[in-house]
Amino acid sequence: MADYPAEHGGPDGGGRLVGGGADDAERAAEAALRPKRLEDFVGQQVVRGQLSVVLRAALARGVVPDHVLLSGPPGLGKTTLAMIIANEVDGVLRITSGPAIQHAGDLAAILSSLEEGDVLFIDEIHRLARTAEEMLYLAMEDYRVDVVVGKGPGATSIPLTLPPFTVVGATTRAGLLPAPLRDRFGFTGHLDYYGPGDLTRIVTRSASLLGVSIDAEAASELARRSRGTPRIANRLLRRVQDWAQVHGTPGRLDLAAARGALEVFEVDELGLDRLDRSVLQTLCTRFAGAPVGLSTLAVSVGEEPETIETVAEPYLFREGLIVRTPRGRMATPAAYTHLGLRPPDDGALFT
Repeated sequence: MADYPAEHGGPDGGGRLVGGGADDAERAAEAALRPKRLEDFVGQQVVRGQLSVVLRAALARGVVPDHVLLSGPPGLGKTTLAMIIANEVDGVLRITSGPAIQHAGDLAAILSSLEEGDVLFIDEIHRLARTAEEMLYLAMEDYRVDVVVGKGPGATSIPLTLPPFTVVGATTRAGLLPAPLRDRFGFTGHLDYYGPGDLTRIVTRSASLLGVSIDAEAASELARRSRGTPRIANRLLRRVQDWAQVHGTPGRLDLAAARGALEVFEVDELGLDRLDRSVLQTLCTRFAGAPVGLSTLAVSVGEEPETIETVAEPYLFREGLIVRTPRGRMATPAAYTHLGLRPPDDGALFT
């Protein structure tokens, strides 16, 4: 079974949620919707099939599976697959993240607590500290670490043998992984955005787990506005459930409930939210279609540049609503059309 350390807001040994507040309740709701077995995982057919071969072969040989690297945008199921791997091999899942491991000693403490067959999940593994990264090389390859005791000339290196275990690394920016670390993973899988059909299946399954009935039209509507991301689809489903509860139709979600909730929570026909539309409005109206630098754009919409670059822009680029030019970001004619505006007709666009 999976073990969720308290510092990550997971259940403790008694199955209770450690911590408190709305964030824990939200995490608990998300965890309840996660599939537990590979056969229940919807979508990502290529990665799912490859991973099935890796796990079944390891079980047949009686060895721990090779280390697994999962890459792709947020919300597509990397953490869920790590939990599934632990369940499939009947191992304990230990969860940490790259930013949480700032020193080699932090990683050594985690590694020394592992038992045979455990699965160590490292989220955002590209953000590991360099010293911890070098220790992880040795641990992944030879199942041992060298712990340094003392300082200066009197320091002593003590080798510590580790039981066989599997590292599952997740990253949203695979290009930032150093080659030596990437090469130590026996299997690498890239998760792509989901299509409407798979998202509809996910929404329908999640509604069943939540104990509510959802119409096919409502499930399709949520899938269409979920930006190709299961995490967003499940989040929108819970908001529709909230809307139906408040408006007197609990337990049954129809198209009217879906559209009513999405309107209240400002999710439009393309799945754009307030931040997305603010970026487009700024590009199309405030700067009259001229190229805009990232910092200027961030100040104009009242957000940090990193938020614009990592949260809003990827989907806007993918939908063809904005482009990057040597002089800055620009809105495409499709963005003007979506906002009900007339594109510039002076030939300045993309020049």
